[in-house]
Amino acid sequence: MTSLTSAPSAARRYVRVLSIAGSDSGGGAGIQADLKTFSALGCYGMTAITAITAQNTCGVTGIHGIPPEMLKAQIDAVVQDIGVDAVKIGMLHSPEVVRVVADAIRKYQLPNVVLDPVMVATSGDRLIAAETVSVLVQELFPLAEVVTPNLDEAGWLLERSIKGAETLDEAAQALCALGARAVLLKGGHLPGDWVVDVLATRSGLRQRLESARIATHNGHGTGCTLSSAIAAHLAQGLPLQQAVERARAYILGAIAAGADVTTGRGHGPLNHGYAPVAQLVL
Repeated sequence: MTSLTSAPSAARRYVRVLSIAGSDSGGGAGIQADLKTFSALGCYGMTAITAITAQNTCGVTGIHGIPPEMLKAQIDAVVQDIGVDAVKIGMLHSPEVVRVVADAIRKYQLPNVVLDPVMVATSGDRLIAAETVSVLVQELFPLAEVVTPNLDEAGWLLERSIKGAETLDEAAQALCALGARAVLLKGGHLPGDWVVDVLATRSGLRQRLESARIATHNGHGTGCTLSSAIAAHLAQGLPLQQAVERARAYILGAIAAGADVTTGRGHGPLNHGYAPVAQLVL
């Protein structure tokens, strides 16, 4: 006798990306920007909040760090139940917080880690303790698929200033020498009509990525958004070089779409949802 009960189909799931970062009450950067980016690129976003900030488009007025044990509990809860296809790491304000994150990556063997070493906000406000920088390099650089500093952050990491586009290749290689598998050095703070970024890997890849500068005051959260977009594309299975190229294309579109929009009285946010896509299901 033939059974009418069919075999169960394979479970379907979303592409899952975890943001380990600080909260921006103004919504333009931090976990808020990360979640918007994940959704726009078709991924399911989750968070483990490292700090709560009071900030808006004009600046940061307060930072409250989340206790390390609570950060660990957030990561454990997400990983043990939902699972993770990629991780974006943003603001880590203390050595203890860095070690919690590094321990979790090693314990759970979390894949596709994108480290955005957030140190200074767009407004110029400092977001990380000085003693945290060396711990960040020692603990997290070797665990990340790619590290995405801007010029100010790269200057802190290398303990020297980076003043011209001609020095980007050498600076990116120097950052790889600190232990990173790959570095995307963002040159957006340099003057000129073109923005030049450099992608370098310890295996020898050197790629310059150039784009015309978009005139706007709305650049709050660009670093968070770019690193989140890279993580989303890595989670979807793209190789690093292609993930970076697609992430840059997304952020350029988000900047252009929000270039003339007024939000607040300072540096406004991007338009993260300018081209939403259907959520990806595996």
